[in-house]
Amino acid sequence: MQACDLSATEARLLIGSKKLSPVELLDSCLQRIEQVNSQLNGVVAIGHERARQDAKAAEQAVMRGETLGLLHGLPIAIKDTVNTAGLRTTYGSPVFRDHVPDCDDAIVANMRRAGGNVCMKTNLPEWAAGGNTFNPVYGVSGNPFAPHLSCGGSSGGSAIALATGMVPLAHGSDNAGSLRIPASICGVVGMRPTGGLVPSKERPFGLSHFLVEGPMGRTVRDTLLFLAALADDDSIDPLAGHLDPALRPDARAADLSTLRLAISEDLGGFAPIEDNLRQVFRERVATFAASFRSNATAAPYLDRADRVYEVLRGVTFVGTWADRFREHPDKWGRLVTQNYHAGLKLTIEEIAEANMQFTKIYRAAQKFFNEHDLLITPTMGVYPWPKHDIYPAKVGNHTTSNYFDYVRMTYAITLLNHPSISIPCGVDDRGLPFGLQLIAPRGKDAFLMQAAMALEDVLQRNPLTARPIPDIDWLKKQPVEDPLAQPVK
Repeated sequence: MQACDLSATEARLLIGSKKLSPVELLDSCLQRIEQVNSQLNGVVAIGHERARQDAKAAEQAVMRGETLGLLHGLPIAIKDTVNTAGLRTTYGSPVFRDHVPDCDDAIVANMRRAGGNVCMKTNLPEWAAGGNTFNPVYGVSGNPFAPHLSCGGSSGGSAIALATGMVPLAHGSDNAGSLRIPASICGVVGMRPTGGLVPSKERPFGLSHFLVEGPMGRTVRDTLLFLAALADDDSIDPLAGHLDPALRPDARAADLSTLRLAISEDLGGFAPIEDNLRQVFRERVATFAASFRSNATAAPYLDRADRVYEVLRGVTFVGTWADRFREHPDKWGRLVTQNYHAGLKLTIEEIAEANMQFTKIYRAAQKFFNEHDLLITPTMGVYPWPKHDIYPAKVGNHTTSNYFDYVRMTYAITLLNHPSISIPCGVDDRGLPFGLQLIAPRGKDAFLMQAAMALEDVLQRNPLTARPIPDIDWLKKQPVEDPLAQPVK
């Protein structure tokens, strides 16, 4: 096993015990990037000089016996939505093609304080608007199991980097499912925290919980390590609250035999799903359902949640983008532009009705989780589609109306503001990664991670449900394409 293939938890333990040099780990990650990134286009910018300086400084701190942070010496990839001092940050937009920030965003500064070596940026759709990963600056990215297919989005580059061993940890963000979707498609872990747990000083629409920053890893334990470093109670974020002391990287896995599990294939008919994937989900759940105290088919109340999400999403787009569109109405990318203009058409009555219905949906969810400790669903209801299509045209018999309509399984949970996580569960009937979405009550992020660790342990013991790993030797031999050669339709 190469150093880059170690889990983040293993690598951090070896670094702390002087058995692995941060320099050695960085070199291994950079070598893996050289081997397979050209085939997938996951990592789009690397700060080589600073990365080596930071790795050497981390090594020296270990040798001096200094107190080490949670992420000490671990290379970390950052989605290209977040400013990194001295490292190109484009947001996937031609307007910022040559933008090199002078300072880090707060979330990056926190990673560095925890000892992380923040050294590379990952690909995304322009302004992170979309469930596929492509933009006019860096082009399109491919799936690490089938490079001609989508890797999901919008944190697709981060999922690629993790799945292929380019980094042990990667950052992402999530609105409609942008942490969970690529994690599911690429066979890694993506966790959406309760809004405010990972505070943001840069998030412009402070009272909306839709957009969150969050951790990605190859295992749940790694993702918990990263989350523990990112979580904060900084009141600069209007949604920030008190930290749960149980949110610790050394937390024990939950006892599944004490938990009541709710199981839903399609969120009570709200989320479209391919028939074959429905069957895969049933077969997988049958392998572990008996591990729980009880299990029942159930789904939260989601009446008109599609309209509620669409309206509230439109409001956030207008609030976030109004000044930019007034100054430069034609520079911000087609998906952002579509969302912005759709939001402008909303009436005050429609916005008020959406907020009232959201409250009903939210309160019903609280009652639901009084009866169930966890909800489990498929993360995705659709197979990965060709990477040069923005989104799949249909999901089963459901015709997709826009680029977020096919991900109702994830955006419904965004609407609830409950923590959720996608964990790998083997491969589907086409041999591609299959993910499970676990949802816990609002604010119970630590409990969610403990339950997910316990379920992951069960899944890893079964070859049918264990995490799939890309064939690196096969990827090395795949043709290298120009990621900008063919436009995304």
